[in-house]
Amino acid sequence: MSSPAPGTLEDHVARQFGAQAEAYVTSAVHARGPDLDALDLLLAGQDHGRLLDLGCGGGHVSFTAAPHVAQVTAYDLSPAMLEVVAAEAGRRGFSNIATVQGAAEALPFEDASFDVVASRYSAHHWRDLAGGLRHARRVVAPDGRAVFMDVVAPENPLLDTFLQTIEMLRDPSHVRDYRASEWIRAAEAAGFIVETLTERRLRLDFGPWVTRIATPADHVAAIRSLQRGASDEVQTHFAIEADGTFTLDTLTLVLMPA
Repeated sequence: MSSPAPGTLEDHVARQFGAQAEAYVTSAVHARGPDLDALDLLLAGQDHGRLLDLGCGGGHVSFTAAPHVAQVTAYDLSPAMLEVVAAEAGRRGFSNIATVQGAAEALPFEDASFDVVASRYSAHHWRDLAGGLRHARRVVAPDGRAVFMDVVAPENPLLDTFLQTIEMLRDPSHVRDYRASEWIRAAEAAGFIVETLTERRLRLDFGPWVTRIATPADHVAAIRSLQRGASDEVQTHFAIEADGTFTLDTLTLVLMPA
């Protein structure tokens, strides 16, 4: 796929994350976590030939999967991010990780190409969640699995709105943290069956959270103002701390083709 057209959401995402590619490879939040541990256990001891890391970002799904599968395809919009992932794969001795550039909603792969499709912290940047899920369903083998790991919005509209607002202020390429109910409906509409659903909580240190994506100072100030002015309900749900550190909800969906 060629580079995204200038001025589009895809171009914004590619530039935003390409400029900070190294930060995402080294980010502690992205490099480890119970969701990656669960993926490691899911793949261990299985005879999986090919895995697609959909929206690979800093490549941590790829690095987790590489010891367990024959071939990993790390797929992302950002050429700069893919360069960093390829370099890190070489440093780690993973010769079975290949990189491909493109959008989640236009996968350039044949039907049933992969035994596993996995995606982590990517879908909230997609232009079209339904389209991305349809493509994921198309490229996964009939007896394969898809694993989606992402931040999710609370079902409560007040809490949902607060989360989307601070996410957009932090990173204007943000589209939406979907609710769990939205994820389930979209996955089923795309032709998947939910095998397991695991909810978790993720504490984010405020400083690294805004520094990692180079959030402008005026946006940082706006986020802190919103946090300080939030209702008790919002303060409690997100466990907002004095320095802005907060805790949000995440979801791991393991899906089977219907």
